[in-house]
Amino acid sequence: MRVKSVCASAFALILLLSACSSAPPVTAPPASPPGGTPLPPPPPPPPSVEAKSQDILVTGAKILEGQSIIGAFLGVRHGSGAIFGNIIGPRPPIQDTERYRDVAPNSVKAVATEPVSTFSIDVDTASYGLVRSYLQKGAAPPRDGVRIEELLNYFDYDYPLPSSREDAFRPFIAMAPSPWGEGKTLLHIGLQGFAEPPRERAPLNLVLLLDVSGSMDAANKLPLVKQSVQVLTEQLTARDRVSIAVYAGAAGTVLEPTPGNEKAKILAALDGLKAGGSTAGGEGLALAYSLAERNFDRASVNRVLIATDGDFNVGVTSDQRLEDFVAGKRETGIYLTVLGYGRGNYNDALMQTLAQKGNGNAAYIDTLAEARKVLHDEIQASLFPIADDVKIQVEFNPEQVAEYRLIGYETRALAREDFANDRVDAGEVGSGASVTAIYELTPIGGKTLFEPLRYQNGARPADAVNNGEIAFLRVRYKAPGGSASRIYERPITAKDSFASLAAAPEATRFAAAVAGYGQLLRGDPYLDKGFGYAKVIDLANGAKGNDAFGWRAEFVQLARAAGAAKPLPAEDQPG
Repeated sequence: MRVKSVCASAFALILLLSACSSAPPVTAPPASPPGGTPLPPPPPPPPSVEAKSQDILVTGAKILEGQSIIGAFLGVRHGSGAIFGNIIGPRPPIQDTERYRDVAPNSVKAVATEPVSTFSIDVDTASYGLVRSYLQKGAAPPRDGVRIEELLNYFDYDYPLPSSREDAFRPFIAMAPSPWGEGKTLLHIGLQGFAEPPRERAPLNLVLLLDVSGSMDAANKLPLVKQSVQVLTEQLTARDRVSIAVYAGAAGTVLEPTPGNEKAKILAALDGLKAGGSTAGGEGLALAYSLAERNFDRASVNRVLIATDGDFNVGVTSDQRLEDFVAGKRETGIYLTVLGYGRGNYNDALMQTLAQKGNGNAAYIDTLAEARKVLHDEIQASLFPIADDVKIQVEFNPEQVAEYRLIGYETRALAREDFANDRVDAGEVGSGASVTAIYELTPIGGKTLFEPLRYQNGARPADAVNNGEIAFLRVRYKAPGGSASRIYERPITAKDSFASLAAAPEATRFAAAVAGYGQLLRGDPYLDKGFGYAKVIDLANGAKGNDAFGWRAEFVQLARAAGAAKPLPAEDQPG
């Protein structure tokens, strides 16, 4: 670095001396011919020696900051592909400023002391796309970016459908031996949401909030955002209304509410967007919600869709203040969809905050194929809600189960008393979406992690039911926009058990493969030493089923890539 600085300073000095001795003389412009066409105004006089000296000093400063000499004169930044970038020395590495929420895996619970597990559902899929973007480049993802519930809920498991609109969900239950824990049992819970026929869906009042700041100036950011919106526009009808707002250093409206069938007008507004400037994301959110409120329609689905890398750097940038803002706005009846883009500065923690607190859902768009999955193939699930504040509670029978562990949903945990409290927020489910959760159970008599207690032998309820019930499932939810909840209850019994994992339904076997994959990626401490990616691949290959779009086949390839990827050292894990 010292040699580089000396060379740069010397070169700048030579340029300065040259400038001082070679300033061209100022000549008067020729007069206009009489009666002829006026000549263009004379060119501005060349800069003075002092001005030239100042320019060269600025150039020298750029050189000392790491810009190449020729690149400095051409205005070329490092990382832009300039062929002159290595004249002085190697380019500095791109700083990774990605942000993830630091969350420890769920711990094992003793049924004798904590018999009830309560959590909010989560239909986000962002973690799956983010993990894929790492693995496809040969790198292991950061552990805090792996949320197992989002990996599980990426897939359709073909659960039985509810028979009517009145029954928002139909549960699926299966139990089978764990593939990674000897003597343990997996409890697979699936909730299939009612699928509204597309022709009967409500109209949309949709505000697209697009990040056009300088950080979005990359092929996998703003250009992919535009392609994503084009895919979405294909699905809009004359009954829908769409607005477009953008933000960079400030926020503004580029398309007032427009019927969805005026596709040329929508795409024309989209086409002119360019990336540049800082990122006033908070101001953009305020504008988007203002547009949605101004055009609010009780007969429509009112929704803000934000497409961003989450790199908010001016105005309101605090996660807590943004969380408070969107949490307050959910009371207006406006839903939120968060689409994340890009790598290097991606703010995963903020994306999750916005989705969870704003009656929202989140996806990560790393390819055009993913955009089509979210905004075309699964648009009903992405944009049209069938249930609000969906909560799950499982009570385990201490006569049957000694310990349990919920795999994933760490950021969705609820207190036991929150289940019956309709004022406590929980997750929303879209039309036709499914929710998947997996517990690992240790039956009575199995090898437990908790040492037996000396004085708590009477901790089990005296009236504990011992009629074959293993657990009791409760699901609570509200109709979209409703204030009073409904509840569904069902016992889980030995009739839901399968003697082997091979005999279990295809959905359970594939879900087990995904859950194992996620635990391996995170380095969870609860897996037997013999369980690895080879077992994940075997399980998944045996449960691909009708893989019309190839998502399950892609999962197998990602598991293979994960087995070969080198994990990030602990000190390099993004925070």
